[in-house]
Amino acid sequence: MDKALTFHYDREADILYINTVPPYPAQESEELGDEIIARLNPETGQIEGLEVLFFTARLLRREWFSLPVIADLRIAVSPEMTAEVKADRRLNK
Repeated sequence: MDKALTFHYDREADILYINTVPPYPAQESEELGDEIIARLNPETGQIEGLEVLFFTARLLRREWFSLPVIADLRIAVSPEMTAEVKADRRLNK
């Protein structure tokens, strides 16, 4: 099932959290390098969240930084909107 991304910034710790599910104790962690931590599903090994440490320091460098993951980003739509899009596609054929 596709999951929306949520973003949370912790100012005190200077960490940007990017999650597909709320963090939970059983998640495993793996350092991906460049002070980025992946939170993994313990059963599937899929990435469920990322923690970008020292986030504001990265912004102050004024350089682009990339996350060492592959993403399939799509617009999240409600079931009603999905039905409308499908209907529009049929009309435009």
